Amino acid sequence: QVQLVESGGGLVQAGGSLRLSCAASELTLSNYELAWFRQAPGKEREFVAAIAWWNFGGAFYADSVKGRFAISRDIIKNTVILQMNSLKPEDTAVYSCAARWRTSSAYTRIDTYTDWGQGTQVTVSS
Repeated sequence: QVQLVESGGGLVQAGGSLRLSCAASELTLSNYELAWFRQAPGKEREFVAAIAWWNFGGAFYADSVKGRFAISRDIIKNTVILQMNSLKPEDTAVYSCAARWRTSSAYTRIDTYTDWGQGTQVTVSS
C-alpha cells in the first residue's frame, strides 16, 4: 500500500499559478502510475493528469487542463508535482493524489486507483 500526502493548495486569483505536491511513501514506484483527480462541490470526482513512473514519466492530461497544467516527478524525493498555470475559477476543487499498480486501463478510470491522499483545497477567485 502506498501512502500519499498532498500539499500546496490555497487561494489564488484567476490567471495565477499554484504548485501541488504529492509525497509517496513507497520506496520503489517503478511499477506505479500516479494521478491527480479533483472534485468540485456538487460534482463528481474527475481526472486531471497522470504520470507513469515506469514509462520514463510519460504524462497524460484531461482536455480541460491541457496546456495549462504540467505533471512531473521527483524520483529522489518520491514526489509527484502538479504545476497549475493560468488558473480559472472552474479549477476550484479539492485535488487528490492517487496511485495504482501499472495497468493497461485508461488513466481516467477512478476505480482502478487503490491508494489515495487526503486531498488539498484549491480555490481560484475571479
